[in-house]
Amino acid sequence: MGRAKLPRKSTSIDMTAMCDVAFLLLSFFILTTKFKPAEAIAVTTPNSVAAKVAETKDIVLITIDKDGKVFLSMDDESKKEVIANTLNSTKNLGLNVQAFKKAGFYGAPFSGLAAFLAIPEEARKGAALPGIPAKDSTNNEIREWMSLVLTAYAGQKANIQLKGDNASKYPAFKTVIDAFKKNDILKFQMITNPESVPVGTELWKSAMKGEKRTE
Repeated sequence: MGRAKLPRKSTSIDMTAMCDVAFLLLSFFILTTKFKPAEAIAVTTPNSVAAKVAETKDIVLITIDKDGKVFLSMDDESKKEVIANTLNSTKNLGLNVQAFKKAGFYGAPFSGLAAFLAIPEEARKGAALPGIPAKDSTNNEIREWMSLVLTAYAGQKANIQLKGDNASKYPAFKTVIDAFKKNDILKFQMITNPESVPVGTELWKSAMKGEKRTE
């Protein structure tokens, strides 16, 4: 007996629902993406094998370039506003509070901060920036900046981070760390360029043991 032949039908898949989901996801990621704030100046950080991930919220970042210039950036605009108002009331700097809040970083002495904020954002970069004075203990304005930061956070946790160029000298780091100590900031994160742990080292063996215990 012959085998009955079934008529062939073309397969048609309705992709409308999948397209809707894809566009919804795309819209979600676009709307919730937090763009990386402008960096004071490009630095080449030293390598390390530390596994701890840097905090991404309530950041107060101190950057030291290869010439030892110091810059400060924050991610909380409400705290920036507090600092701007404090500077205007205590030092009578006449700062534009909105420009201060929107600035990606600060890199000028207090006396030149208003002029620094007047520079267009796209031109506020490069080695020509003066940086925050922190050359020695007699002229270490980063000490006052950290005091302002602590006042703005008013008991809340601020994640203090320090990022220095691999070519910057020890005295630049020392003045910043001294400023931390003067404000009783005894814990902070060093930002480095992470690399894998060398195979066979004690740190690698410890990491492997830890992985086995978590399985």
